Amino acid sequence: MTICREQHVLSEELWLSALTGQLVSISVEKEHLFNAVWLHLSVLSKVSDTPMEFIVEYLSQAMKIAESQPGVPEDLKSNVQKALDIASGLDAYLEATSAQESELLAELYKKTIEHDWQKAFEEGKTLFKLPKQCITGHVEGQVLKMFVHMSKARRILEIGMFTGYGALSMAEGLPEDGQLVACEIEPYLKDFAQPLFDRSPHGKKITVKTGPAMDSLKELAAAGEQFDMIFIDADKTNYINYYRFLLDHNMLRPDGIICVDNTLFKGRVYLQDSNDGNGFALREFSSTIQEDPRVEQVILPVRDGITLIRRVPQMMAGPNAEGGVHCDEVFLGVQGKFILDRLRLDGRVAYVTGAGQGIGRAFAHALGEAGAKVVVVDLDGKKAERVAQELTLKGIQSMALTADVSQPQSVQGMVDAIVAKWGTIHIGCNNAGINMNSASEDTTLDEWDQTFGVNLRGTFICCQAAGRVMLKQGYGKIINTASMASLIVPHPQKQLAYNTSKAGVVKLTQTLGTEWIDRGVRVNCISPGIVDTPLIHSEELGPLVQRWLSDIPAGRLAQVTDLQAAVVYLASDASDYMTGHNLVIEGGQSLW
Repeated sequence: MTICREQHVLSEELWLSALTGQLVSISVEKEHLFNAVWLHLSVLSKVSDTPMEFIVEYLSQAMKIAESQPGVPEDLKSNVQKALDIASGLDAYLEATSAQESELLAELYKKTIEHDWQKAFEEGKTLFKLPKQCITGHVEGQVLKMFVHMSKARRILEIGMFTGYGALSMAEGLPEDGQLVACEIEPYLKDFAQPLFDRSPHGKKITVKTGPAMDSLKELAAAGEQFDMIFIDADKTNYINYYRFLLDHNMLRPDGIICVDNTLFKGRVYLQDSNDGNGFALREFSSTIQEDPRVEQVILPVRDGITLIRRVPQMMAGPNAEGGVHCDEVFLGVQGKFILDRLRLDGRVAYVTGAGQGIGRAFAHALGEAGAKVVVVDLDGKKAERVAQELTLKGIQSMALTADVSQPQSVQGMVDAIVAKWGTIHIGCNNAGINMNSASEDTTLDEWDQTFGVNLRGTFICCQAAGRVMLKQGYGKIINTASMASLIVPHPQKQLAYNTSKAGVVKLTQTLGTEWIDRGVRVNCISPGIVDTPLIHSEELGPLVQRWLSDIPAGRLAQVTDLQAAVVYLASDASDYMTGHNLVIEGGQSLW
């Protein structure tokens, strides 16, 4: 899969002709890529490297022969020319239509092309002659970056870095706390790439280990390191040894992937008349993997070939074989799903009330990120629309509804609208709530009724309306938002109505949880502590923050993001044995 863009046999004019023809057929919007492609094409030497480049070379030679020989049928020449057009235009088309590389990647590529590697070798700066054709480039870098995104990798191991283009491409796909460890035998190459890494906002994710790759692997294995994605692009005769070491020492996480570069190697791995040593080594490598029951593999014909290897659970001869593995759900996963898969909510329909801001907004995002379709419900329709738009921008299916949870007709209209849109309700997140502070002796019946109308009456109405749908289908998850105030009396603020209503939410949850679990519906609640929202920093409540902090062992207020994992857990199959539970998340405040 290495770039080898400078190794084409066609004339520069033919390549430019093919390229510009493709650009016109795509759209004028792609023309901004022309200059970048021109830079790459302008450094072409005339040596084929990938299977496609050899096809182009041989077709070009065939055309020259056909043109020079009298009596060659025109339809034969026409078909050869058509095959040549298809083959010669492919790389240029891929280049033009792939996502544009970052400025620093383009600069790193240019720096590599312009560097005198022969001189560096002659001066003893490198241990080996480093041909420019071995660098990773634009298309290959975007493929690797896409693999990182698709696998949701957080930790990557690269064996064989060269100039760091591939490493930086993959680092760009990692999350902010991701890490890439690159093993490179040449110290000179670390020094070559480091200035570009230092300038990139993603360079901090990259750690380069110099020295023999196997020594670095042994060091990483001894430290118990594991990786979500491993990219091998080093000495080909050692591919099999790296692979065996990685799997034998469990350096690949379950469901992780290994990407192996150059596994088609100029076509010499499958050409029967080839006597190339690297071709033999790679053929043996592919055969060994194909026979290994621990993995499954596929080869993608990208440039010079890339093999994707995925580890699969290894099954033993019998479920309770002596000295073997007990192949139960602990080993195989419940219904074949490992724990993180059991937390997925793909295909589920969820609603969140009070989702226009604060905790409800965080719940809506969390459920959507876990795979659910999300209905954003709020008394303020504009706020609901804004959050639904946020979800849409993230690729989450969503809709916004306006509802007053204290009114049965409004809630029933909400439920009917959800069922009309998506056919059912799997997850009901009853989060809407209000709080009005006053001394107990000054609490009016109007304040009491308003607070109970939303916090307790509204929660009951929503549970009942959604519960009827869930009971009919024999499945559902209801998550109510209670409060730490259901357990203790927060102080110094005075909030009798709020505290009492939230205690009622807990008892409501416990009662419904016991009544409905044998009919497939689980009901639980989350009791947050004091959550850091804009309201907390208002002129009225701001002076109380320091007092609250002194009561919290964690030493800080809760963030809405501290609650997201809990709502996903309670909404997922992983919590099927939990019902009527009050999950308290308050930094330890209720313990003092």
